[in-house]
Amino acid sequence: MEKDDKGVWSVTTAPLKPEIYSYMFSVDGVRVTDPNNPSLKPGVRTSSSVIEVPAAQPSFYDPQPTPHGTVHVNLYESKSLGMTRSMYVYTPPGYESGKGDYPVLYLLHGSGDTESGWVTIGRANVILDNLLAGQKAVPMIVVMPFGHPQPGVGFGSISEPRSDRAAFARDLLEDILPFAEKLYRISARPQSRAIAGLSMGGGQSMSIGLNHLELFRWIGIFSSGIGRNGDPEQAFPGLFAEPAASNKKIKLLWIGIGRQDAGFKSAEQLSELLKKHGIEHEFHPSEGAHAWPVWRHYLSGFVPRLFR
Repeated sequence: MEKDDKGVWSVTTAPLKPEIYSYMFSVDGVRVTDPNNPSLKPGVRTSSSVIEVPAAQPSFYDPQPTPHGTVHVNLYESKSLGMTRSMYVYTPPGYESGKGDYPVLYLLHGSGDTESGWVTIGRANVILDNLLAGQKAVPMIVVMPFGHPQPGVGFGSISEPRSDRAAFARDLLEDILPFAEKLYRISARPQSRAIAGLSMGGGQSMSIGLNHLELFRWIGIFSSGIGRNGDPEQAFPGLFAEPAASNKKIKLLWIGIGRQDAGFKSAEQLSELLKKHGIEHEFHPSEGAHAWPVWRHYLSGFVPRLFR
């Protein structure tokens, strides 16, 4: 940035393609958000400011003059972790006036985000609204929990986030599912339950989903692979022991990653391993790095495939 004769610092970027971008200022080596911009992307380690470069026509993640769903924020007591936590829940348009049960997508964030990430920067609720308005998706409930096994943001002391998959898996299976499926009209049938996530959440979705095909029949893995799961043949023994039985249970196993993502090879190896064992899946390599523009597109492509 450069300072003018009035003491104002400024910078002009090259033209940016229409997208939602996050940014920060570095002031004498200290990274800070823009104090004049109320649009923020909260995170567990740091937050950033957000700006949208609009397209000539509304994008798939932009609000449209259509019916809108509702985003709920629920506190719950996690007995498995012994703490108060929070989850975001999206209910589709018409939910409040209806009576029937809905299928559910458990949607998990990355390691730097909180339970609000898929709404504040991912715009999952808007993406779902637009897909439903265009009759491109089945009406569903989306549950977005906090993926780190620690108190929800704003509850208890601030600590370094822990990526303990076993602890989070217990919370999801023993606390989150029963809480959400009791509070909301969610179908308890495995064929009506999906799990998906990005980066850390993609690894959690893979670990939980593939080890619990009795619960989840639709699995989405965004920008993640086999890197942190050790030997996948040992991590998912039931999946590989009986491929035919596994394929009968799996409705969709969807893997997507950008070619510019540092983890591309890991995701590619996962796809090759699944192919080697005869596990039916879809591998969707795309352009892009490890960033939200990629994950919003993945969500908009994955959701229309669910529950059909």
